[in-house]
Amino acid sequence: MKFDSLTVKERPENRTTAPHVLPLYATSSFDFENIDQGIEIFKNIESGHVYSRYANPTVDTVAAKIADLEAYGLGIQASAVMTSSGMSAISTLMLGVLKSGDKVLSQANLYGGTTELLKSILSPLGIEPVFTDLKNLEQVEGLLRNDPAIRMLYCETPANPTLACVDIAALSALARQYGAISAIDNTFATPLLQQPFALGVDYVIHSTTKYLNGHGNSIAGVVVGRDPEAMRKGVWKAMKLVGTNCSPFEAWLTNNGIKTLALRMERHCFNAQKLAEYLESHPAVARVNYPGLPSHPDHALASRQMKGGFGGMLSFELKGGLEAGLTCMNRIRFCSLAPTLGDVDTLILHPASSSHLAIPKDVRLENGITDGLIRISVGIENIADIVADLTQAID
Repeated sequence: MKFDSLTVKERPENRTTAPHVLPLYATSSFDFENIDQGIEIFKNIESGHVYSRYANPTVDTVAAKIADLEAYGLGIQASAVMTSSGMSAISTLMLGVLKSGDKVLSQANLYGGTTELLKSILSPLGIEPVFTDLKNLEQVEGLLRNDPAIRMLYCETPANPTLACVDIAALSALARQYGAISAIDNTFATPLLQQPFALGVDYVIHSTTKYLNGHGNSIAGVVVGRDPEAMRKGVWKAMKLVGTNCSPFEAWLTNNGIKTLALRMERHCFNAQKLAEYLESHPAVARVNYPGLPSHPDHALASRQMKGGFGGMLSFELKGGLEAGLTCMNRIRFCSLAPTLGDVDTLILHPASSSHLAIPKDVRLENGITDGLIRISVGIENIADIVADLTQAID
């Protein structure tokens, strides 16, 4: 081999023992041992990696770990596909299992981006959203019974940003009864606090950017399904062809974050509970939305379907409306104003002027997203520092 050829060619991997930490496979493609192996892989006779848009060892390993977390202790073999973001996870699932003419039954108090996806992107493709109060089970059953075009029931619980909860077991049972798929965004709760598969759900979505990663340095998403065959035929195929695959580096960062998930969530839950109790007693606060408070309308439901805590997310409404909300935001010093959640530090958002800006005001107000509502992703700092910052900002 000539010198210039030697500089180009890959040298065989110089490894004698197994790595302790998952390696980062930063490669676009994979070599076949021979043409026969390539043919067998393309024919699905033999499993193997071909191209990192289809599958990648780093990404696949992290996806399998998340599937194990969602299926933990349930005796089922779940399957997962990682994607480039939480939004791409939602769109990949819907494009993979729905077709033109199908309808998605959901709630009006979804994350604003999900609502806009349903209305602006999927609706013109013939996948129509139907919004209703998912707490009204009689109404939900009526819609499912009278409209066979409803092929998916999609929910978010606790919901963003009001922390409203819906009955996962009852909704998934109704979906199954009428031949619809059930899917849930479990980002806020994580599989540590809530396992939708135990309550009959077919598909679970996460923006892994949030709590699973937990450190604000990665954007990715995941779809987890209880039926591996359906996942491969629907979700994996859509991911491969639409190109919503996760980057190996983002998956690798997510894997590092997951290692501290249990420790972080314990502190997130503790701090959020303390902050919610403090805010509820503040004279300038009209309402606090946190499922861990007995005053929350869905406290009993959340206590049944969540375990070990109520999460790190809360929102509260200031009595002074929009002016009070914006003034409070501008006075924040210790916490951060950032349009995300689930990081180790405390993040504060004003939904009416950011995440839900595109949602019509009457729809926002109907679902409790008022002009004075402030959402907090409570971090793992010392709770005294968080309380002190909120106190000076509100006062």
